[in-house]
Amino acid sequence: MGKNIVVVGSSNTDMIIKVPRIPKPGETVLGGEFSTAAGGKGANQAVAAARAGGRVTFIARVGEDVFGEQAVKGFKADGIDVEYVLRDRLAPSGVALIYVDALGENSIAVASGANAHLSPADVRAAEKAIASADILLMQLETPMATVHAAAEIASAHGVTLILNPAPAQPLTNELLRHISFLIPNESEAELLTGITVAGAQDAQVAADILLNRGVGNVVITLGAAGAYVANKDFSRMIPAFKVNPVDTTAAGDVFNGAFAVAISEQMPIETAARFANAAAALSVTKLGAQPSAPYRKEIDAMIAKRER
Repeated sequence: MGKNIVVVGSSNTDMIIKVPRIPKPGETVLGGEFSTAAGGKGANQAVAAARAGGRVTFIARVGEDVFGEQAVKGFKADGIDVEYVLRDRLAPSGVALIYVDALGENSIAVASGANAHLSPADVRAAEKAIASADILLMQLETPMATVHAAAEIASAHGVTLILNPAPAQPLTNELLRHISFLIPNESEAELLTGITVAGAQDAQVAADILLNRGVGNVVITLGAAGAYVANKDFSRMIPAFKVNPVDTTAAGDVFNGAFAVAISEQMPIETAARFANAAAALSVTKLGAQPSAPYRKEIDAMIAKRER
């Protein structure tokens, strides 16, 4: 069983349209099916971690609306501790509008709503939960001041901090020094380092820059190619599991949630990346963000199948 994992982050309701191709500016594309699914990077990662075997507490804000109610109901169904999921009277729950094309690629616009109100005071009120966690997992869909405050609390209590720097934005060295595991994708790694990451060689250069800025370990996710892991002692490419993608929404979030569980179980970094690769591969075979997060038995079965 995974240890205590606290996730600080966003919760959205995703409104998804499947289209033959993603519309260009000014273009209308007729097509697809419409569906809604629970989403938001923080909530996706919390659900992925819970299903992968972690004991998860989620710190977030949702609106006092039907979307907020549905979100909290979903978290409870996945066994997530919702004591610190706050209801915001002044802002609606976050919403994301998502196009998914015929190849499973997506384009997303987000209205942050209550996520933008998650404050440093909110995470300080949850200090007890963070202090007793084995892992703190965060992303960047909530205010940077809140991310910094949570990082400082984790650091003060010796809690392992995993940061998924998404959506991409510049980060201070002060924040990076608190981070045990930084998990960017190619575009996020490029924004943080100036290096265009097209494969393992570029990933190594980008990872070295980030390690020199104070990060403990760097894991660069490279989609269908897998994940590149690096720290001061070693670096290597961990290949992905081959699947036929249906929808790549939340594949990165599932990777992060599963990786947090693996690290909480003290798996070595390359084993943790393989575990997370398996979870992410399973997630792209299903439509939607949280609905696509696999359960532990599915992840273990996928790894066992590869090893046979």
